Amino acid sequence: MPDPQNVLIVMIEDDEGHARLIEKNIRRAGISNELKHFLDGTSALEYLYEHADGPAKNGPALVLLDLNLPDMSGTDILAKIKGDPKLHKVPVVVLTTTDDKLEIERCYDLGCNVYITKPVNYESFAEAIRQLGLFLSVIQLPDVEG
Repeated sequence: MPDPQNVLIVMIEDDEGHARLIEKNIRRAGISNELKHFLDGTSALEYLYEHADGPAKNGPALVLLDLNLPDMSGTDILAKIKGDPKLHKVPVVVLTTTDDKLEIERCYDLGCNVYITKPVNYESFAEAIRQLGLFLSVIQLPDVEG
């Protein structure tokens, strides 16, 4: 099992305000892991697959994924990650404003590990992210290889 402290967090979130709020509240929950933030799916996928430090080449990661991105659908990214032999074990937490039941079901069918709807209210959103941080502090992740 990888050391939880060495697990890279890859956040794919196009809203800078949401990204800052997510990172701030993950840090408040005591999570100090390296966090890489991407504003679009293209650059995130390039990092995940091609970069020397990316999970396809360098091991354990957790992906925080917004579904509503400017260049591609988050569900397409999810399907690509979960359909790839090198990355299919990477946990994906969907963090999105979409609360459509069919979309939620589709994400779980594609292999998402957790689906969180972003509350509209700032305090509720901050609390949801703090709880996510606590969750991240206790989960065990598999090695990406294998």
